[in-house]
Amino acid sequence: MSERIIYLASNMKVLRNQKGKSQEDLSAALGMSRAKLNSYENGIRSNMPPEDLVTVAEYFNLSIDALLKHDLSQLSAWKLRELQSGNDVFVTGTKLRVLATTVDRENNDNIEVVGLRAKAGYQMGFFDPEFIGSLPKFQMPVLTTSYRKYRMFQIDGDSMLPIPDKSYVLAEYVENWNDIKDEMAYVVLTKQDGLVFKILLNEIKQQQQLIMRSLNPIYQDYTVKIGEVQEVWKFVSYISTELPEGGLTKERIANILKEVQSVVVKMKD
Repeated sequence: MSERIIYLASNMKVLRNQKGKSQEDLSAALGMSRAKLNSYENGIRSNMPPEDLVTVAEYFNLSIDALLKHDLSQLSAWKLRELQSGNDVFVTGTKLRVLATTVDRENNDNIEVVGLRAKAGYQMGFFDPEFIGSLPKFQMPVLTTSYRKYRMFQIDGDSMLPIPDKSYVLAEYVENWNDIKDEMAYVVLTKQDGLVFKILLNEIKQQQQLIMRSLNPIYQDYTVKIGEVQEVWKFVSYISTELPEGGLTKERIANILKEVQSVVVKMKD
């Protein structure tokens, strides 16, 4: 049994600190004495009885397997929160989405960059930690947070004009696809088309699908069944070396002048 609980003591400390609780607060929440909790955290007691294991695992929304076998101190705060949000397969008994990610030396999540050359590989290797680890990565202090995960994708084509071709889109990982908001922009990884950047309409509850819409009106809307979706990232901002197309054309300026003249004539009358 000792091999199975090798991480119990350190994991108890990690989880307690994550919730910002003292030993006294946590022992009261778990219904055990502070002395007993202290003995678990410091490895004085090596064997936690089944009833206590169940209580601790349920309180922190983790499986007993994760509590005992995995060193939670090696996970970033965001990754630990994701695990507790439902991506622990031992809790749910189902195969759920687990995001491959990278961290820096301080265990902060990096922002990985998926350029055009990596797009095809990303479609096949988005779940592969080795592939994700090979991507360029950087840190942006204003986005360093334990509650959100960001990734950058380079887009191509003119379907999202006025956002220019070859722009880099910064996006935030969406864990719960039911949270997708209508008329908002997202980067979506699909089985058939790979990475696409579109405005979405959420019809998951009604039709089990997403409606994909382009900013460029020459492109028609189309639907993607939710079973074809592999990842969803919410648009945050974009970087481009080009100025967006659009603005006031000569034709538009002429129309505005006509409208002003019409208003002036009416005012005179």
